[in-house]
Amino acid sequence: MSEPVITGRSYLTVLIMLLFFTLLTYEAAFIDLGRWNTPVAIAIAICKASLVILYFMHVRYSSWLTWVVIAGGLFWLGIMLTLTLTDYVTRVPVGGF
Repeated sequence: MSEPVITGRSYLTVLIMLLFFTLLTYEAAFIDLGRWNTPVAIAIAICKASLVILYFMHVRYSSWLTWVVIAGGLFWLGIMLTLTLTDYVTRVPVGGF
């Protein structure tokens, strides 16, 4: 099975996009979005992480088994985050604060 050749132009495009998202992260830090600060920062981080995983880790052109392993990892991450947030949301403050 031959690997597809990723051109230098593709890497340059991904680099420019990563730099753009980094600048967007920097600019978003100075804008008061209220309760939307964290979701916006996480959305930008997910975009950057996706680009790195797909292109620099060569997952985009990998076999289906690689995709299954990544999906399984993301599934378990979702379970852990759900359990953590469930614990955090259901806690009762101590001391009346």
